[in-house]
Amino acid sequence: MGPIEKVAVIGAGNMGSGIAQKSAQERFMVQMVDREIKWVERGQGIVSDFLNEAEERRIFNTKQVEEIKSRILGVVGTENVDPSTDLVIEAVFEDFDIKKEVFQTLNEVCGKDTILASNTSSLSVNDLADATGRPDRFVGLHFFYHPAKNRLVEVIPASGTSDETVKLVEQYCKSMGKVVIVCKDRPGFVVNRFFVPWLNEACILLEQGIGTAAQIDAVSRKSFGIGMGPFALMNLTGPPIALHSTDYLADQLETPRYRGSDNLRKLVEEGGIWSIDGPEECDEETTKIISERLLGQVFLVSSQIVEEGVCSIEDVDRGAKVGLRWAKGPFEIANEIGMENVSRMASEYSDLVGLEVPLWLAGRNERLEFSYIDLNIEDNVANVKLNRPEAMNALNVDMVAQLGSVIDEINSRKDVSTIIFEGAGKAFVAGADVKFFVDKLKEDSFDEIYEFTSKGHEVLNSIENSQKTTIALTTGLALGGGLELALACDYRIGTRRSQFRFPETSIGIYPGLGGTQRTARICGLECSRYAVLAGNFLDSVTAHDLGLLTHNVDPSEIDALVGSLAGTKPENKYPNEPINLHSNVVSFAREFYSDANIEDLLAGEVPEDFDSNNPLVSRQIKSLSRAAPIALRIANELLSEASTGKSLESGLNLELERLGEIFGTKDAEEGLSALIEGRRPKYNST
Repeated sequence: MGPIEKVAVIGAGNMGSGIAQKSAQERFMVQMVDREIKWVERGQGIVSDFLNEAEERRIFNTKQVEEIKSRILGVVGTENVDPSTDLVIEAVFEDFDIKKEVFQTLNEVCGKDTILASNTSSLSVNDLADATGRPDRFVGLHFFYHPAKNRLVEVIPASGTSDETVKLVEQYCKSMGKVVIVCKDRPGFVVNRFFVPWLNEACILLEQGIGTAAQIDAVSRKSFGIGMGPFALMNLTGPPIALHSTDYLADQLETPRYRGSDNLRKLVEEGGIWSIDGPEECDEETTKIISERLLGQVFLVSSQIVEEGVCSIEDVDRGAKVGLRWAKGPFEIANEIGMENVSRMASEYSDLVGLEVPLWLAGRNERLEFSYIDLNIEDNVANVKLNRPEAMNALNVDMVAQLGSVIDEINSRKDVSTIIFEGAGKAFVAGADVKFFVDKLKEDSFDEIYEFTSKGHEVLNSIENSQKTTIALTTGLALGGGLELALACDYRIGTRRSQFRFPETSIGIYPGLGGTQRTARICGLECSRYAVLAGNFLDSVTAHDLGLLTHNVDPSEIDALVGSLAGTKPENKYPNEPINLHSNVVSFAREFYSDANIEDLLAGEVPEDFDSNNPLVSRQIKSLSRAAPIALRIANELLSEASTGKSLESGLNLELERLGEIFGTKDAEEGLSALIEGRRPKYNST
């Protein structure tokens, strides 16, 4: 089986059309299939409305919208799916018999290598796999609404699903920027397993008269750090969906407590919605009962998920944060309120529902430790996945420390020849954790900033000096520290989805993890100024022209390319000039950012012989004007130092030495704070 390129979606409703649209956005060729032409046309209308709105919001332009639409072919009848389709996703009503009929037809018309998937949120994946006739090429593929916006997808292999099938489906999901949770086939999978009983427990609290819907919503928002409480959420998605989900989960898990409450059932029968008006305040005792009941339910069920090996604690939290948009996951909340309290709340809830608290949680006192680096070694290749997609894999203290430990382990192993770095979700690495810098500046704790940055240098140097082949798969967003991590590698592979930027000067600092030193040594002084000083966004073509990418390929070519690079080293990692000297961007950068012009540019002036009305020129001047002046000057001095022929080591040391200078400015705190607050910084240059 080759990489997935052609996709069919069975069912043109809200979910099916959303999956089709997102697939087409990411350049997959898509068939959107339904029983009758009117349903196909309805699905096409849903897609058009969504894309037109996106165009109005300037997410896409007219040409992009038309290109997306052109990749979606309406098909009437499952029997007319193209036999050469790589992946077929069933997204019809949650009825086993209907799905079984669909899969039986697909098994007859599709080629032997076609992978079948079900966008089920509740049915047994193993039972569906048996019904397909090709259990080795079948997975559950649970998208979350709306598929074009929500980044979470649960991948549920059946017991007979081949490893190759899982790998290909994961690649398909990753190419769409999805955060993937691979989990076992258990009722509710991951998110719905704890979320659906949470909704029902809120209904029970209301039914028992412990609080009003408005009060329960308010306490929930505060306790879980969420924007909408359970009743507001049910009103948004529809109470019938909540009732169906609770009843199904109760039956599958044989847990009567999960069966839809009487008040929810009555509401659905009457076709109503919850009344959430009225005062939200309640007394301390009521607040405690509501909060601890709902928290206890989530803690108990989340711990069961982990106990049963459905997924890890990290994935449970990931599901809550990405799929449900909670500020923190259940286990992060657990650490905050203390494990003794968590164990108590879970035990009290377990007494109500007749379930046991898993031994690993019962009586636990110590904090939970989270892992953000996944390591898989196979056939002499170590795959290192930076797995913090809810934060776009931004580097924090724990992540850097864990990455360092993993690299040290790999470098010590004789059975590994090649290390591949990749990021989970839509980003490779979206820089460093900015909030950390802001917090430390406010605490006047520069020493911790220096320690963190110094550790980052140590980790990247262990990549730089590794005897193994090091490859960065930058198939997403790489910003700041993420781009610096990639530049430490021997090879940097990008695709059409790759985007790069050094945003540092615009937020009051400079690239401090080798960005000034490695960039200049790769593409030369002038082109490094173009990338670093102005913080220009670089697509994969431009990044390759500059040399920041060593390879720019189609996603289907990645595996073959990695195979050809494994066990090799580049002849000259630091050529000090771009790859494509004929590129328009390269030509402009080398002329515009020359030594002769740099003082004018740092002063915000258009150099002589350049037209200020030229869009490319005016864009550079505008970007430079929004950068912090001190940061610009220090960054330029560091770039210039990198071009003197001195050793990389000395240049990196100089980057570290000047940290105190840049973080001692008011501009640094202002720029970093403005980024967090979503406003434009005001620089005083002091």
